[in-house]
Amino acid sequence: MTGWRAFPRSPALPWLLGLAAVLAAALLAGRYAERAALADLRRSASATLALHVAALRTEMQKQGSLPLALASDPEIAAAVGPSPEPALLARVNDRLAEIARASGAAVIYVIRQDGTAVAASNAGEPGSFVGAIYAFRPYFQQALAEGAGRQFALGTVSGRPGLYLSRRVAGPGGQAGVVVVKIEFDGIEAAWRRGSETGGETVMVTDSRGIVLVASEPAWRFGALRPVPDEERRLIRERLEFGDAALAPLPLFPAGEGGGLIRIGSGALPARLALPLDAPIPGTTWRLHTLTRIGVAVGRERVQAQVIAGLAVGLACFGLAEIVGRRRRLRASLAEAAARRTELEERVRERTQALTEANQKLKAEIAERQRAEEERQRLGRELAHAGRLAALGQFAASMAHEINQPLAAIRSYADNAGILIQRGRLPEATENLSAVGRLTERIAGLTRQLKGFARKASGRRDRVALAGVVRASLEVVEVRLSGVALALALPEPSPYVLGEGPRLEQVVVNLVQNALDAVAGVNEPRIAVTVRVMGERAVLEVGDNGGGLPEGGAQVFDAFFTTKANGLGLGLAISRGIVEECGGTLSAGASPEGGALFRVELPLAPAVAAQGAAA
Repeated sequence: MTGWRAFPRSPALPWLLGLAAVLAAALLAGRYAERAALADLRRSASATLALHVAALRTEMQKQGSLPLALASDPEIAAAVGPSPEPALLARVNDRLAEIARASGAAVIYVIRQDGTAVAASNAGEPGSFVGAIYAFRPYFQQALAEGAGRQFALGTVSGRPGLYLSRRVAGPGGQAGVVVVKIEFDGIEAAWRRGSETGGETVMVTDSRGIVLVASEPAWRFGALRPVPDEERRLIRERLEFGDAALAPLPLFPAGEGGGLIRIGSGALPARLALPLDAPIPGTTWRLHTLTRIGVAVGRERVQAQVIAGLAVGLACFGLAEIVGRRRRLRASLAEAAARRTELEERVRERTQALTEANQKLKAEIAERQRAEEERQRLGRELAHAGRLAALGQFAASMAHEINQPLAAIRSYADNAGILIQRGRLPEATENLSAVGRLTERIAGLTRQLKGFARKASGRRDRVALAGVVRASLEVVEVRLSGVALALALPEPSPYVLGEGPRLEQVVVNLVQNALDAVAGVNEPRIAVTVRVMGERAVLEVGDNGGGLPEGGAQVFDAFFTTKANGLGLGLAISRGIVEECGGTLSAGASPEGGALFRVELPLAPAVAAQGAAA
């Protein structure tokens, strides 16, 4: 006891210890809350980054197949020849202008093998590309050498940046050319800019060299994430990729505060903390970057956590001090202890009220975050739904093409049945009505297939009697066969093949319909339908004595290629797809009758193949 009395404890020491505890708790709680807020912000920014990547990829894919389709156009192929007619070039210019307006492309143009543009969608306008030389462009050189190319650069005529997609065109006489579609991203940049101005993230796209191609900040375009080597700068200048852009480094600097943050700003501009994220854009060498600002939300979370932790520890320290003081005061006076206790309880109620209000604010912010997440999920579902509707729209035309065939046969059978009933020929009328019922079932089967057109084929194959498929198909076109000599050779018993019966009927109906169209107007029209077995495959041939195939007959299987005035150009493309899904092949050639001959080869069903091997 003597030692304790020799070194009396200072009255301020407990308060200093309590203050130190409060400060330590506030500091630790602030750091934890800041890390949690940054983690939440990172998750939200990652979801937003994925949406930006999906939106940009969708915009690029809308134009991605256009150069391939244009490269197979016969008039465009003729335009890159040595001496194209002015009328041909005028037609090509008009078509390119119409396609550019419909597809939203900035400009479409055709380049001859020597690098001179001979046709363009902006022909006749100020700044027309016709006559310009593009032999130095990498997208032109890459398309001639490899068949396809792409490049992001400034336009030498328009001075506007964009993505150039190119495709080689096989012209006449061994000549070659290139068709180019330019995509500009002004709409996407404007949308990103609006989001950035309302407190959202800064968005930009860089190539493999780290050069900014598209950005929500116009001043950042053609800046660089890292220094560009002198040799690379020289190549960029020679290719006129980015004009006289300085390719200066962007004002982005490591924050040095942990969490992978950076500081945006330089010179007199105030620096802003931001969370950087990036992701590759599939199908390209580009990357999409987002810089999400670390605004007041993270600071507010840190301050709230510090206040709550400080209050909690302060209250605990204060309570402990009060308990110790009360024990001392109890020895002095019970009345004074009661008053002190009442005062303490009042202060606790005030602190509890403050904590309750802070808790309510936290709950409100959590609810707001949940609503934002639900809205993001809803937008994602709508984007997926829009993609499915676009796919269904592409298949609607082909379904209409297939349903029109049995509808015409149903009308003919119904009319014949009415005439036969009036004449009292009831058995024949009954047979016609039965045929109507079968055709109706066929239409129902076709419509059921519509649901499968929006996704990949199932690949299921069944045993199907090929002769039965042919007979059912001929029943659909029976009315049109009137006046046409039909040579039908079906073996007995019928070979069984692997495939889907209704879809194979679509193929046969389409081939016979094409043969009927080919012999229209021909003296003594003839059509031959033959089925035979060759090894482990069944062969179906449909020939006619019509005008035959056009020069370069392989293109008849291209989508939208047709020689008919009112044709869609989808029948043979769809038929080849059906046959290939069933494991077979569909080819075209010359018929011994003088017209066209279409040949379908399908694998025999296993049981039939086994019997053939045993024989």
